[in-house]
Amino acid sequence: MTTCYIGVGSNVGDRKKFIDSSIEELKKVQGVSVTRISSIYETLPMSDIPQGKYLNGVVEVETDIGPEGLLKKLSDIESVLGRKRTVKNAPRTIDLDILYYGDEKIEKDGLTIPHPKISEREFVLRGLRELGKY
Repeated sequence: MTTCYIGVGSNVGDRKKFIDSSIEELKKVQGVSVTRISSIYETLPMSDIPQGKYLNGVVEVETDIGPEGLLKKLSDIESVLGRKRTVKNAPRTIDLDILYYGDEKIEKDGLTIPHPKISEREFVLRGLRELGKY
């Protein structure tokens, strides 16, 4: 099993409900065990597109699913919860990002691990620190 950290965020509709629902969906994925969840923080959007504030947090999981497979499962959960991919950085019902996948370093089309913007997002660093990653 590999320890992974997943960023969760929402800024559309009932943001807390979308985050809670995404975690519940994640718990249903065979090969994934949710082990810890950080506090949820309200944050300003990091986009030039006018939009509401986010709720963000970090989820620690143990998984035996590979990184590409995990990314697919996260994308499926986003779709189930109504995420529509229109333009980059658009408002979203739910956003699930793999921040870390064990100690792996991956650079493929559509998948970079560790997530390249971790250091730019205090809410991610705060959640990771809370879970003991930093």
